Amino acid sequence: MNKEQALAVFESYRIRRVYDEPSETWFFSVVDIVAALIGQPDHQTARKYWKVLKNRLKKEGSQTVTDCNRLKMTAADGLSYR
Repeated sequence: MNKEQALAVFESYRIRRVYDEPSETWFFSVVDIVAALIGQPDHQTARKYWKVLKNRLKKEGSQTVTDCNRLKMTAADGLSYR
């Protein structure tokens, strides 16, 4: 795996990330981070957890959740998904 798409490891959880060379910025998968924080090995369960949490935060008027495009990240099967 190259520098542009490397994995970070946090307490044995694999966190997908992508490096943007022009801005010199790392972008991390929020779902992977949520999975590590709640101790959930199942990707789909972590994805649903983040979706529900994000909707609750939006309803409360939280500005920590912004509208942004999902980046393509390489999945465990080697393919890239949004």
